Formats: sequence, structure tokens, C-alpha cells
Amino acid sequence: MKKKIFFAICLFVAANTSAQTDTTVTFKPVEYPAGYTAQLNVVYAKVKDWDGRMDLYLAPKEKGPAAVVINIHGGGWNKGQKESQTGFNTFFKQGFAVANVGYRLTGQATAPAAVEDIRCALIYLVKNAAALNIDPNKIVIMGGSAGGHLALMGGLLANDHRFDGNCPGVENIKVAAIIDKYGITDVWDWGYGKNVTSKSATRWLGDKANDQKFAASVSPISYVTKNSPPTFIVHGDADPTVPYQQSVELHKKFKEVGVTTEFITVEGGQHGKFEKEKNSEVNKAIMKFILDLPNFK
Repeated sequence: MKKKIFFAICLFVAANTSAQTDTTVTFKPVEYPAGYTAQLNVVYAKVKDWDGRMDLYLAPKEKGPAAVVINIHGGGWNKGQKESQTGFNTFFKQGFAVANVGYRLTGQATAPAAVEDIRCALIYLVKNAAALNIDPNKIVIMGGSAGGHLALMGGLLANDHRFDGNCPGVENIKVAAIIDKYGITDVWDWGYGKNVTSKSATRWLGDKANDQKFAASVSPISYVTKNSPPTFIVHGDADPTVPYQQSVELHKKFKEVGVTTEFITVEGGQHGKFEKEKNSEVNKAIMKFILDLPNFK
């Protein structure tokens, strides 16, 4: 029988350029298999009076160190919350642990704060891998939209520590795979490009909204190298929110440098609003991509 965790009332954060408005919402429960344990609101970092928190769903210890997927919610960096993310069954069925991560939104801190937080969450898991019964060689980082951007940044930075000032002192940071669902890959282009643009980009850049060099420093497309982690990309070609072309360019760059990558185009797909059958197909493709990698053999 599956256990259930009920998130009765959680804080919904809706940010504008200068403030946040709180509204109460109810989330459906996260279900996890028998033998798993949950640790909720684990503090992975402290920045002034802000606590970075994640929810951990840990696999049974008797099966040995587990692979783990770090999940990052979207929302244009200005809204969203970890409690809204509940669909982890694909990973639980394969014995994966899950780390569901919250981070600072635009109303709390502008760029690069969210990148700093995701790096700290990743570093926390690396540092505490033994205690949490996770395999540091089997870390997958995943997100959609702004969460896809943060997953890419967290993984592609590897041992580039420029955004690790809040959690220094850890080396050998390398994820086994990145799962990018219609993520922003070029922040400047999203703010000012010829395709789809968004005020979320310029708001997140804050007082550096006109600094193209800084925007490049928080854009995943800037960090692709031949040593980048294997990366799975999915994007709808009718996405009205994040330009489909950004994923096309990212995939092209991975291919050019010889990185293992797979790109699924959802024909007619909107911004993550895929049909149920297509979602199931994508989830199966993601898991196959991961399990086919050398680290998971």
C-alpha cells in the first residue's frame, strides 16, 4: 500500500517586480511506495533570513545507495512552489530517490539567486550522499520551463564555482544526466529576441536587465562543452511562452561537441500542455534515456 503525504495548505507565491502576494492553495498528495521515507522541508542552504528547503523521498536502505532525481519547478522564476510537483511515480518505480527543491523567486531576489540556490541544493546532496543513501554518481537534475533552465545551469556548471558562494568547499560536482523540459536556454533572447519574449526574463535580471554579458552568464547555452552531462530535451513546437528554437539551438550545440543528447519535439505542443498519451511517451523516453547511460548500467 502506498503512503500518502498530505500538503493541506501551502504558501503560493505570486511575484511581481517588487513584491509578493500570498494565497492559500491545496495540493494533492505526493504518493510514494512502501519502504520509502520522506523528509520534508529539509534546509539545504541559508541566505540571510531565507532558508532554502527541499522535500526528500528516500529509497529503502537495504537496496543500497539509490539514484536520485532533483526536481525543479517552473514559473518564470517569479512564481511557483515545490509542493505543486507531485508526479514522481516514473522514478519511484525504478527505485530512485527524489529531491523536490524550492528556490528564491524574483520577488525575493533577482538573478543569479535561483541559480545559486539550485547549485546549493545539488551540493547538499553530494555532501550528504552517504547519510541520505544516494549514489553521487547517479544524480539526475530535471525541471520544466524556468525549472528546465535551472536544471541546465545546475548541471552544466559542473565544477565552475562562480555561483557557489553560499555553499563553498565541494569538488567533483557532476550530474549523470540533465532532463530539460522546454527550458529557457538564452535569457537575453527570451527578454529581447526576435521570437517569443517575456518580461519574466527582464524582471529576473533585475538591475542587470540591460547587461547582455551578465545575461549570458546565467544562460545555459553559454556553458555547453564536450564534457557536459548527457542531456534530454523535450519542447513543443507551438510553445507560446518559451521559444522552441532555443531548444533547437541547444540540441545543435550538444551535437556539435559530441555530448550524448536526445531531443523530442512535440508537434503542436504548447508550453508543457501535452496530451496525456504524449506525456506518457515522453516519461518513458526520459527513463530509457537515463537507464541507457553508462552510470546506470
